[in-house]
Amino acid sequence: MPTITSLTPSTLSQLGHKFGIDYLHAYQGHDHPIALGSVSDLPLPPGLHLTLSDLEVRQRYASRSTQTVPWFLCVVMEGGIEIAQGQKRLVISAGQGLCAHFTPQAPLIVEQPAQARLRTLNIAVLTTEPYALPSAHEPQLHAWTLPPALFEQLCATREFPLDDWRQSLVWHGLALQLLGHGLPLSSSRNIKPAPGIKHRERERLARLHAELRDNPMIDYRLSDLARSAAMSPSSLRQKFSALYGYSIFEHLRQCRLQRAYCVLEKGYSVQQAAHTCGYRHATNFATAFKRHFGIPPTDVNRHAYKTPKL
Repeated sequence: MPTITSLTPSTLSQLGHKFGIDYLHAYQGHDHPIALGSVSDLPLPPGLHLTLSDLEVRQRYASRSTQTVPWFLCVVMEGGIEIAQGQKRLVISAGQGLCAHFTPQAPLIVEQPAQARLRTLNIAVLTTEPYALPSAHEPQLHAWTLPPALFEQLCATREFPLDDWRQSLVWHGLALQLLGHGLPLSSSRNIKPAPGIKHRERERLARLHAELRDNPMIDYRLSDLARSAAMSPSSLRQKFSALYGYSIFEHLRQCRLQRAYCVLEKGYSVQQAAHTCGYRHATNFATAFKRHFGIPPTDVNRHAYKTPKL
């Protein structure tokens, strides 16, 4: 993405359409600057997107997520932001970060108050597979404090960027460090006992959840899944949603699309990725992929890393 130097209602609308975000602000015109500065995006292989922003925020505005990503990290290097998800509210200032898993049903809302300078770094994890990252079983939001040495390195790299091929490698390494510090130790510890679900039922639902995650390419039927979980189809639907916060087939769709992202990054064609991940028609796959990630699968395929032939 080219560097953006002025955030107006028009440019925010373009960004929102691309990345699945609703921007909320008070201005009605198209060209009035809400913030001035720079916003630039750096795709990192595999399945990571890093966005750097350095802004003078002239008018408070907010962003509301409309899609699902496995994980989202934000680090504030200067200034402050306000975060909300459901009833949880956080204020993040310089040297702090937030980690979130959000869905359309449990969106993340980020408010940028008017301030002289706001510098942030955002990392969107589009797929957890390449690094065997933990998966979130339910929407969550927590804040954390960066180690001082890592925060200093981030600021130095932002202030004095490299001008050659090393730039992407350095940011990739820093992004991995941020993930290592910011992600929860174990997502399984965050699962709350849902009312009306017995311990054995939770164990069966967890096995089913893992089966769909590990084998998303299979053509599953609700009746078969219910039989394996020893529940009726209606009971399975209700208890799965109550435990995880999303439906069985929403989970399956997300797992398929994450797997597809990895396959595309390996250089597979869109048709191959669709069939490998359980989609019968490449057109339906492309539509679902763009709706989920905000970019068409051809964009991932076009930038796939090819293994050099020796």
